[in-house]
Amino acid sequence: MSDAEHVERAGQAVDDSDRAVRAALVEEACRRSSVLWLAYAGLDRPRPAWHVWSDGAAYVVAEATPAIPPTGPTRQRAETTGRTPQPEPPEPAGQPAARPEQALPGLAEATEATVTCRSKDSGSRLVTWHADVHRLSPGTPEWDDAVRLLRGDRLNTTDTAELPARWARTTVIVRLAPSGEVLEEPGRMPADRAAASPPGSPATTTGRLPWVVHKRPRHRPRLS
Repeated sequence: MSDAEHVERAGQAVDDSDRAVRAALVEEACRRSSVLWLAYAGLDRPRPAWHVWSDGAAYVVAEATPAIPPTGPTRQRAETTGRTPQPEPPEPAGQPAARPEQALPGLAEATEATVTCRSKDSGSRLVTWHADVHRLSPGTPEWDDAVRLLRGDRLNTTDTAELPARWARTTVIVRLAPSGEVLEEPGRMPADRAAASPPGSPATTTGRLPWVVHKRPRHRPRLS
């Protein structure tokens, strides 16, 4: 074997080792954190999403809502198509009111996403990776397996028995599979904070604060 072939094989071994380390980092970060930050086309800003990691991919369930309408000329072009979202079917009579699932508009139409995992201890970014998004179809074995995984981690549900049927009607379940591309990792992080601006809200804090019983006074009490 020539020297060039030795160098090529050594470089290939290093590349394979780096890919294995990155894959292990993504899996460990996703397993240790129950929340991922997702960014994809049609979403106004990155949003947190609880998930379940299994067999090398993350599974996410969310309300089946359309993407947030764009503004400006893009919105005008969309309005000329005349396409409107269809109303969801009502819940069966007698069924207890169930909490809606997490809001991830446009997830059903997404084909790829950027996923950020944060450290469970410090909350700082740990790794950001590219994912291929695959929507699961209700009634398929893959969908049934995902429901079984997600059902075990779904908190505060009031309709456990009817949960699979409700998810089939009103939600979308996707599989986020790592493409192998890692955008950020320890030692390769951007200098900026990458913090998104908070969304607008009509809430306000102006006005007098409410009086709290047993609140410690701010002034020093008189001794005489």
